[in-house]
Formats: sequence, C-alpha cells, structure tokens
Amino acid sequence: MNPIDQLKAALSSFTEIPDEEFHFFSKNLQIKSFENGTFLCREGQIEQHIFFLLSGATRNYFTRDGKEFTVGFHFEDEFITAFYSLLTREPSPVSIEVIQSSRTFLIPRAFLYDFYDKFKTGERIGRLIAEAQYIKRLEREMELLSLTAEQRYAKLMERNPALVQGISIKHLSSYLGIQPESLSRIRKQFARN
Repeated sequence: MNPIDQLKAALSSFTEIPDEEFHFFSKNLQIKSFENGTFLCREGQIEQHIFFLLSGATRNYFTRDGKEFTVGFHFEDEFITAFYSLLTREPSPVSIEVIQSSRTFLIPRAFLYDFYDKFKTGERIGRLIAEAQYIKRLEREMELLSLTAEQRYAKLMERNPALVQGISIKHLSSYLGIQPESLSRIRKQFARN
C-alpha cells in the first residue's frame, strides 16, 4: 500500500473523511525516515508534531534517578506523539526513541490545529485519536495491575509479534515491569509453544 493510502486507511478507521478534506490534510505532509536510536521527541522538549508510523517501531520512556522506565511501544499504522506536551505546550515528561528504523509522516501541530479549525471531520478525528490514546493508557494500567508478566507479554505479542521479537530485553522487561532474567524465561517459554 502506498503511504498516502496507508494514512487514509488509518484515519478512516476513526471516521470517514471526505476526499477534499483528506487532500487538504495530506498535501502538506512530509515523509521522514529515522534511524534506530534517534528521537522523535526528548524528555524536556516541547512536542511540535504528531507522527504517523508507516514502518518501524518506537518506545516511550522517562528517566528517574538515572533509571529508564518504558511506558509504551508504537508500531506501524499508529499515531505517535508526546501527547501531554503537545496539548499543554509544557516540556515533555517522556522521550520517544526509534528502536527499529522508521518511516513516518510528520504532522506539524500548527497545521493540525488549522485543520481542526477548517474542517469538522478533522476536529472529530483529533478527538477520536485522543480518546483512543486514553483507552490505551487505561488498558495498560489495568494490565499492569491485573495480569501476570506472561499475560502482558502475550498481549504485546498479539499487536506485532515480529517487531516485539526485535525489541531489546532491557526495554521490554522495563515495559512489562519485570527483571530481564524473567523476560528471558518467558521468551523461551513462548518459543517452545
């Protein structure tokens, strides 16, 4: 699928978008590639974009007392941003790191808000994306409180098994809230099944 169709399919999963509105939205977007280890946003920066991930993977994390805490992963066909910073215009509490070389559409914040002002569908899509982010965050909190590490790993594998296999044990164990040794055991267990 070409990148424009990939983006349109993702937006249409929230609500139908008229062709004229999609044309306005897509005509000023640029595709940008990011190598493994680069950042879409760093902790302390003010977020200026929403990214649509055409390929690759990213992780969101924050640091406290020199230790990294991974709070999320994003894969192909997902929208990524440091939402808190994008909305409040305050420094981001998280970094978004590319963990597998990625190709993205850059959606500048100023352009996005102009799109919201011009088109009711745009405003609706923005609201629905924000709602989806809230739901994802609540599900993550509930998983951490109610599922075993094995169950949390299985749910992540359902999202994108090929990319999950490529995530470092350090980052994945931080996300699952377990020690790297426990994750190694879980991965071996899954490999046998």
